[in-house]
Amino acid sequence: RMYDVAIIGGGINGCGIARDAAGRGYTVFLAEKGDLAAGTSSGSTKLIHGGLRYLEHYEFRLVREALRERETLWGIAPHVIWPMRFVLPHATGLRPAWLLRFGLFVYDHIGGRKHLPATRTLDLRRDPAGEPLKPGFAMAFEFSDCWVDDARLVVLNAVDAAEHGAVVRTRAAFERIRRTGDHWTAKVRDQASGAVATIKARVIVNAAGPWVDKVLGQVAGFNSVHNIRLVQGSHIVVPRLFDHGRSYFFQNTDGRILFAIPYENDFTLIGTTDWDYQGSPDEVSITADETRYICAAASAYFKTPVREVDVVWAYSAVRPLLDDGTSKAQEATRDYVLKVDGVGDKAQLINVFGGKITTYRRLAEAVLDRVDDALGRTTRAWSGAAALPGGNFAIDGYVGQVAALAAAYPFLDDQTCRRLVRSYGTRASEVLGEAQSWADLGEDFGAGLTAREVRYLQAAEWAQTIDDILWRRSKLGLRFDGAARARLGAWLAAHPVAGADAAD
Repeated sequence: RMYDVAIIGGGINGCGIARDAAGRGYTVFLAEKGDLAAGTSSGSTKLIHGGLRYLEHYEFRLVREALRERETLWGIAPHVIWPMRFVLPHATGLRPAWLLRFGLFVYDHIGGRKHLPATRTLDLRRDPAGEPLKPGFAMAFEFSDCWVDDARLVVLNAVDAAEHGAVVRTRAAFERIRRTGDHWTAKVRDQASGAVATIKARVIVNAAGPWVDKVLGQVAGFNSVHNIRLVQGSHIVVPRLFDHGRSYFFQNTDGRILFAIPYENDFTLIGTTDWDYQGSPDEVSITADETRYICAAASAYFKTPVREVDVVWAYSAVRPLLDDGTSKAQEATRDYVLKVDGVGDKAQLINVFGGKITTYRRLAEAVLDRVDDALGRTTRAWSGAAALPGGNFAIDGYVGQVAALAAAYPFLDDQTCRRLVRSYGTRASEVLGEAQSWADLGEDFGAGLTAREVRYLQAAEWAQTIDDILWRRSKLGLRFDGAARARLGAWLAAHPVAGADAAD
């Protein structure tokens, strides 16, 4: 089959491009060698933010674009994105208060903020945000950004792409692409069966994230290439450190910053690191040094020290940043760059370097501008005005959605109702179907997860493994012990779904 666009990579950029292209009427094929969002896109700090610290590096265009995107993305996905207030304590000897105030003034005014509240100054000796902190912190600034369930955002883009006609394949790797005049011929291998399929595409988009250079060298057959700098970012999760719903934005003495964010009701997420990474992106994991670094940095602010033994979960990912020659990992640009190989009548290969989750939709629009040029068509941008699956309710409508779901399914407990709305939005009823009781949902694996929901994830969201379900489609892995995992694994073994059939 000849496709208009073939996309390599099922992270946020690849799935965002697939959604945008399919919605414009292009025929689209996307292949991801693992699970959707299994790499960088599920290893973020889980923020939709402008990047306050990028102002220090004069990246005003990136910050402006990201700030404009905050409320756009919140509007199309209010179930997986919601506002969050951040408390930035002033620390003596680090950035002066006037500089923080000026930076936040710029942050408030260059991005077209409409619904998010503005910055305000806090007296930490009186405000509840000061209670968990050491007594030496007297003043702070409170500003707005947004929280995102990053892996679910990726999956929702893939679901919408498929519903617009895109073919999405997981556990399928591009083995070879070769230019044949005005189109590409590609070999795609199914990772489970080993079967190799041939497809053709007029344009290929290389959105492989940390593997983008590997695709160019080994799959496309180009000579040695080096476009990206791999920077490792790691996070830890500990039992909840504070009771209020705000997050903290801490300055470190080495110039880096650290977030401490309420997470999954009972936990606190702390990160990130910014260290250069030299190994394979497939093998990245948090190091002992990173864990010690995060614990020490957080303990410099919190009254109660954060210890390594407190860590209940940790994760790590590699950011594929454009190698701009900066000396420090934290100074490398988070902006994206598109490079096109192929001119005239030659089939084009569009390579995506860098980027951040907040600007994925704008990146996709920029890619589609190039696709339009390559194929001689004129299409219209649309993705910022159309809700992602389940997100067709008002930005302040979450509580109403929970109440409606509870009324329709009175046997659900409050925590499960809230989780289902946060995961599926208005599509939560599709997960539950016509169930009249908890027993109608099939086997209970614990923490509110049932066979009915797992089957939905298999059929509609390409989930196949335990980790797909417990760590990417949800974060229920935080609440599952070994026995619960074993029960889920046994069920999946008895109810497999082939990758080519799932969500087709």
